[in-house]
Amino acid sequence: MGFLDALFGRTKPVKPDLDQLFGLPSAALTLEAGAGFLPTGLGSVCFAAVEGAAFVQVEQQVRALLDADTERGGVPVEASKDGYGYSWLLARHAPDELPELVNDLHAVNSELEANGFGPQLLCSLVAFRNGEGQSLALVYLYKRGTFYPMCKQRVQEKRNNALEIEISNMLKNDLRIESDLSRWFPLWGAPGMEE
Repeated sequence: MGFLDALFGRTKPVKPDLDQLFGLPSAALTLEAGAGFLPTGLGSVCFAAVEGAAFVQVEQQVRALLDADTERGGVPVEASKDGYGYSWLLARHAPDELPELVNDLHAVNSELEANGFGPQLLCSLVAFRNGEGQSLALVYLYKRGTFYPMCKQRVQEKRNNALEIEISNMLKNDLRIESDLSRWFPLWGAPGMEE
């Protein structure tokens, strides 16, 4: 960063660090001990689809990679589009297979990034639920290299902001938490959170 950038308050964007995803299993232990949230076994990746044969081919490679274990009883990945036109890939595992789920999410992100589609990646999320049925997602922002919690209240499209702050403070030693709260976007209807 140059002198003028510092003087005018400009900052360089944070570089994505996909290896941050591997911090999720230890964060899950902290979440369980501190707040009673357990993994649901659901996780998803959101990206902006691009027109063209190259992107379609990469998307097919990613799905084939994630579906490789379906012959051994694995659940095929589910693709969908949300109301804003973004594409989602939902991976399902048993709740006690969080490391395997994280590997799948990392593989999707890595494959898209390696093929030049990193700018299309938006976020990844892993879903959790507590004994009272309250849902929580730990959301990884690809372009920021950070996480934030999204806690949904039972009321349609209403967040539990107090719990989100509590969870973020609880996980600050496990994950790189996004400090800019304006980037804690609501992900209503996100695959994996709504089930």
